Amino acid sequence: MGRKNWIAVASAEHARRGCENPATGYMQVCHGKCAPLKRVLAGDRVAYYSSTLAMGGKDKLQRFVSIGVVQPGEPYAVDMGGGFVPFRRDVAYVAAQEASILPLLDDFEFVENRQRWGYKFRFGLFEISDHDMRLIAQAMRADGALLGF
Repeated sequence: MGRKNWIAVASAEHARRGCENPATGYMQVCHGKCAPLKRVLAGDRVAYYSSTLAMGGKDKLQRFVSIGVVQPGEPYAVDMGGGFVPFRRDVAYVAAQEASILPLLDDFEFVENRQRWGYKFRFGLFEISDHDMRLIAQAMRADGALLGF
């Protein structure tokens, strides 16, 4: 089996927190649930999409915020205090520029209906093709070699 490609969804504030330090980067999806992270394997690529700046915010961002490669290891719990113990996976993020999704919508394979392009993002984590991940990496000016392309 080859590596898979994923789009993870979080506010920009949360996605940026996961890649602040690329050497200790992480991903956290679906309000910290473990099960979705078990579908993601070491070597898989992940790009974070943020529709808003802050969780629950009304401010539209609609940008890819970070991109990287999932590292070996199982999902692990992190106590963030206040009874919130989300699960994470380690990710090696690569240098990239944030990029708008809007110019890419007509070229994505995962967009089945242009009028309802945001539907899949409601799942919090979904798989995409190599073609679509390459489009994201190019738009973000990320080094394809570091992503395994």
